[in-house]
Amino acid sequence: MKNSNAGFSLHAVIIILSMPLFVSSLRIRPRLSDPCNRPPADPLTLQTDQLTVLINGYSEHRIPLLQSIAATYASASSVAAVVILWGNPTTPPQILSDLTESLATSSTPISILRQLSSSLNLRFYPHKSITTRAVLICDDDIEPDPESVNFAFNVWKSNPDRLIGFFVRSHNYDLTQKSWIYTMENNKYSIVLTKFMIVNLQYLHEYTCNEEFAKLRAKVEEKNNCEDILMNFVVAEEVKKGPILVGAKRVRDWGDARNKGGEMKEREVGLSSRKKEHRKRRGECIAEFHRLLGKMPLRYSYGKVVDSIGEQGLCEKGGKLVYCDRQIFR
Repeated sequence: MKNSNAGFSLHAVIIILSMPLFVSSLRIRPRLSDPCNRPPADPLTLQTDQLTVLINGYSEHRIPLLQSIAATYASASSVAAVVILWGNPTTPPQILSDLTESLATSSTPISILRQLSSSLNLRFYPHKSITTRAVLICDDDIEPDPESVNFAFNVWKSNPDRLIGFFVRSHNYDLTQKSWIYTMENNKYSIVLTKFMIVNLQYLHEYTCNEEFAKLRAKVEEKNNCEDILMNFVVAEEVKKGPILVGAKRVRDWGDARNKGGEMKEREVGLSSRKKEHRKRRGECIAEFHRLLGKMPLRYSYGKVVDSIGEQGLCEKGGKLVYCDRQIFR
């Protein structure tokens, strides 16, 4: 639960300067803190009424935005703690010290964990300090409203074996190219993005420690991409189900290229070009994961979970057609 004691908040933000380093095999170097040398956390000992937020941070110029986003997550009643995973090893310590000071007024604990590697696999490292069963993995440029965070967590509590998120994509097979592709479908999806992904802590251990996925983790390291696709492989292989898309009341994607300035024509051309190459690389990841695993575990899901139910029928009100639930209920 949140600690409203003002004295506590002065110590709520800490910097952890040491972290086990990934080696060539992508297993964490054997140490006492290695999660693969200890059993996964006992679900019965984990907190179930709140979640832990892990924000992936790297770019120093995004720090002002990161401050706002971390504070927003900390204000949600469903959040027990916020951890900023800082993956840029070249960032001067003073910059993170200043960030620490700026976040010290939060009543919800916010910590900065400085990692010694920029590996994307570390986004799913099962830190022993995580005491909640649910973990929210998110980017440093996605800002949802607190109510949407709470709603997504409530959906996850009813589906703790599934991935929950606001942003989804799909895998498919291109018969003309005879290859797997990464795409966006209008009526189905199979991949939740780490822009906003709620996942069971047990899958962080599965992702990091299961030798079946060692070569796939190596591909993530090689491509510096696709860690989210791999997590979807991990969960789908375990539960034989697809993820769940949740509707947010408001979520701002500050990292979307369409937020950038410049002439519209130049933006459209640049965005189109980037999307083409991005999708190609992601499709290559799906194909490589399928080849290395020897099967395709991804499952399709359909529809979206929303936080309100309204009438679909139209009724007349004041000479205009409106949804019937805006009329007097009968």
